[in-house]
Amino acid sequence: MTAYFYPLNNVIQDYAWGSYTSLNTLFGIANPGNKPQAEIWMGAHSNGCSKITVDGKETLLSDFINKDMSAVIGAETADTFGELPYLFKVLCAEKALSVQVHPSKAQAEAGFAKEEAAGIPLSAGIRNYKDPNHKPELVYALTSYTAMNGFRDYAEILAFFHKLNIDELSILVAALDANQNEQGLSAFFEALLSLEGEQKDAAVTKLLAFASESQSDELFALLLTLAEQYPGDIGLFSPLILNTLTLAPGEAMFLHACTPHAYIKGTGLEIMANSDNVLRAGLTPKHMDVAELISCTRCVPMPKDTILLAPEISGKALLYPIPVPDFNFGVYQDTENETLQTTSAEILFAIDAPLTVSHASGEPVTLQKGESVFIPAFVGDYAVTCSGTFARAFN
Repeated sequence: MTAYFYPLNNVIQDYAWGSYTSLNTLFGIANPGNKPQAEIWMGAHSNGCSKITVDGKETLLSDFINKDMSAVIGAETADTFGELPYLFKVLCAEKALSVQVHPSKAQAEAGFAKEEAAGIPLSAGIRNYKDPNHKPELVYALTSYTAMNGFRDYAEILAFFHKLNIDELSILVAALDANQNEQGLSAFFEALLSLEGEQKDAAVTKLLAFASESQSDELFALLLTLAEQYPGDIGLFSPLILNTLTLAPGEAMFLHACTPHAYIKGTGLEIMANSDNVLRAGLTPKHMDVAELISCTRCVPMPKDTILLAPEISGKALLYPIPVPDFNFGVYQDTENETLQTTSAEILFAIDAPLTVSHASGEPVTLQKGESVFIPAFVGDYAVTCSGTFARAFN
């Protein structure tokens, strides 16, 4: 009998910022090594490829795909991308991730080619581009999820810095005051991130002194928490420059190319293009190439009312409008033998209740919450039953 559904055995990444308890609390996933469980990776990425069982043997998902790519991920996807074009994750942030920008597709292609030509090893700490791809992302909150996304309005940024009244920043602030436009914000952002030595240390010290006197304000209380995680880091100014928000469970936002953002705390589902390109802008001990970062950053405000991504309702599905072809994302609730159709490879993740997938010609598979399944393109129509909520990644 043909196998249509392939439960995934996924890699859990133990990055230092991860949570020790979130996966266990939400999904009952054990943590026998008592390590930070930062991300579950669902997909075929070389740095953490899922495994499936084929004919009784454990197999890398990438090997299964490559054996008959057109049948497994669909002819159009195979022709366009030559791989599974997305990586699906559960992300559990106990501490803040670095402020970062992802390059556009054209910027990634040019930057990757330049670093390849220069002979910089892919593993080098100074490497900016790990591949020639862009990395747009969507995050869907499973818990309260605090993040930063996009620049605040020029006037809002200036109001914060005038209130701080830090001598070491007076020239930068005056220049932005006189040039409240993309060029002015770009120059301000670059100059701030380039501060060094005594000037940087004094500016951060005065910022924290102000924050300590303003702890009743949620924003400055957050800033002090970040200072405990990244002492002395120039990225501590980020919450005053970038929109800071907390998504409620079930809310989602899209992270555009060339837009600075950071995940601060919470657990969510994340889907992204299959890339590892990150240009850092603070809250990190890692390499920061400020000039390259600025060249890949659109320094324009993001209106707060545009940050959350509203889904389109289609029956039992909430389908999120994604402005790139690499992936799609939907959340389904309370389904009873609902028919779905795939022309590409899909990954389903059971969020809060068992999920059963079935096919007219094959054996059904039931997932418990926190489990996932790979569904090849050749499956065509299949049915789903779930008394709770599950997520669907596809393209």
